[in-house]
Amino acid sequence: MSTYKQNSAALTTHDFYYDLPEELIAQTPIEPRDASRMLVYDRAADRIEHRHFYDLPQFLKKGDLLVLNNTRVIPARIFGRVEGHESALETLLLKRVDYTHWETIMKPARKAKLGSVIRYADCLSATVTEIGEYGARTVEFKFDGVFEDVLDKVGNMPLPPYIKEKLQDKERYQTVYSKIDGSAAAPTAGLHFTPRLMKELEDMGVEFATVLLHIGLGTFRPVKEENILDHKMHTEYYEIEQSAADKINAAVREGRRVICVGTTSVRTLETVADENGFVKAQKGETDIFIYPGYRFKCVGGLITNFHLPESTLIMLVSAFAGREKTLEIYDEAVREGYRFFSFGDSSFFI
Repeated sequence: MSTYKQNSAALTTHDFYYDLPEELIAQTPIEPRDASRMLVYDRAADRIEHRHFYDLPQFLKKGDLLVLNNTRVIPARIFGRVEGHESALETLLLKRVDYTHWETIMKPARKAKLGSVIRYADCLSATVTEIGEYGARTVEFKFDGVFEDVLDKVGNMPLPPYIKEKLQDKERYQTVYSKIDGSAAAPTAGLHFTPRLMKELEDMGVEFATVLLHIGLGTFRPVKEENILDHKMHTEYYEIEQSAADKINAAVREGRRVICVGTTSVRTLETVADENGFVKAQKGETDIFIYPGYRFKCVGGLITNFHLPESTLIMLVSAFAGREKTLEIYDEAVREGYRFFSFGDSSFFI
């Protein structure tokens, strides 16, 4: 686990607010994936360019290392009924504790009391074994057969609540390089990549390394505290294999750019990196919270989507590019009509 807290000048949650017209919240993904727009910000030159994601090769060079999160989204949203109640209960699976226990969020949580039994289907039920904050519940599942097979039958893709349109193709909420099941949300910065674009980058000498962070409550829980230092990040599981560590360390040692695709890749690397930017192959739980004042140890570039106002994600971007500059960039993206959030457009901070 890695915790970052700094007693910098007090920052409030509202310091990361910006106005976003509702019509700019993307409801469906762009086709093809790399046709999305891309706002490029060169920090050294203090220059903004408006491009498309298929232009990415123009901003990369031989020896650059792109770090990808290869987590895969599970059908983590399931609907059931608490015994003794007629109305439906929504459950979002966040993190597996052991073979039968999961950390979840439930709506409406008030119906899911300690010991409550929730029935989802003939083959799946759960008992609430622990109650946490903000609707969090730990449950013990009972099921017939293999849990993953049962979940495939009864579960739904956990699209964010601001997406109202039905997703026609479930694979559009997965990256093309997704591999390991376990996330309750997609690492959306990677949704813009296509196999063709990745092959083009490989052919020009750009390298790829994959890490794993299963996205759960730590990434998307809203900040409710006025002072951001009072916000508590929930832990999320990560892994860095030896092959990825070797690639990252070689790039750091040789002074090549390490560019993270997504905030989850950033959090993974910065959790394990030492003061010189080197990483070790390891696995564990991270609750790292990155906000302005943080000194990045390993990450030299960031590809990411446009994030919700007052979220930990825009705070991380603000740590990388500066709070005022980040808000300035977001305001320009609004003026230029960029599409925001999970199925929205991309930004590249170099």
